[in-house]
Amino acid sequence: MGSFLQSLQDPRLVASFQRCCGLFLRAEDGAPTSSNKPCDREAASQGSVEKEGATPTSPCINGHGWHKARGSQRQEGPGLNGSALKMVMYLGQASKDLIKWPRPLSPPVVKLETRVDAEYGMPSTHAMAATAISFTFLIATMHRYKYSFVLGLMASTVLSTLVSLSRLYTGMHTVLDVICGILLTAILMGLTYPFWNILDYFQLTSPLTPVLAVVVPCLMSYTYPALDHYSPTRGDTTTILAVASGGTVGFWVNYQYGQTYEPTGSLPFEIPSITPNVALIAIARFLIGIITLVATRFIVKILSLKILCAWFNVSEHDMEARKRLEIEVPYKFATYSSIGFVAIVIVPLLYQLLKL
Repeated sequence: MGSFLQSLQDPRLVASFQRCCGLFLRAEDGAPTSSNKPCDREAASQGSVEKEGATPTSPCINGHGWHKARGSQRQEGPGLNGSALKMVMYLGQASKDLIKWPRPLSPPVVKLETRVDAEYGMPSTHAMAATAISFTFLIATMHRYKYSFVLGLMASTVLSTLVSLSRLYTGMHTVLDVICGILLTAILMGLTYPFWNILDYFQLTSPLTPVLAVVVPCLMSYTYPALDHYSPTRGDTTTILAVASGGTVGFWVNYQYGQTYEPTGSLPFEIPSITPNVALIAIARFLIGIITLVATRFIVKILSLKILCAWFNVSEHDMEARKRLEIEVPYKFATYSSIGFVAIVIVPLLYQLLKL
């Protein structure tokens, strides 16, 4: 068994997969090239750098209706995707800095990402996030809308598999990293599934929710495992926790004021046809939502950095200062919790105001 696990951790296995995809490493200078795909060659030569806090899927996931999917009469809750993703991602990110297994070596692996190369690799949090989001979404909707469960299961499996394989293609993880990420998520979902209703009910109804939703993630961010060098994992984890925190408070506010945005009729709901009118409305909602969230991020980030940098007497343009715990955690938490709250509370109100 030990030798089998070692073989799954072998970077040559990742390199073999990359070669099957047409991605090679030039022997003379170690630069990545692609034998037959111009787009691969360009990406390999320039590198693919992740943006701040990037994950394969947004952490701001709407958890509407998972109670109804499980037979409850309540119709909205943050307890499924938001809390599940927060729990999975924190455990995955913290595990990296506790286990401290390096990413696959280059050579033989072609590295297409540079920003996260300082992070450790075990487990793959992209694989964890993709698995958690795909399958919690399936659980949330399988009794709520009329569609084939088999097709839904296939779609969830394909989406999580594609994200997992992308981590091998970019050379960021070993096969063992990806497998462990998927298995860890499956175990977590299986252990916590019986308590989803309880958690959701508490989050929607308890007067303590706004306090706990902010204080607990803040403490988790501040007590994140420390390393002897800077790694973006703490900042990325803070981003994820903050969005989930703001979203949880947003769901609580919506529930208190009866803003559940639920369709009328009996379960399961018919999936509406995609007409030109529906498509236009969807595009309009998307653009309004994106513009609102980008503006929120821009404003809150600038304000929070100004306040923190003035408080600690450092320059706003000092990128090294931004990496300090006392600055990085509060500015990211303030910025992304605002995004989570605005996405759940303000953006739907804009849709109502604009009759969308």
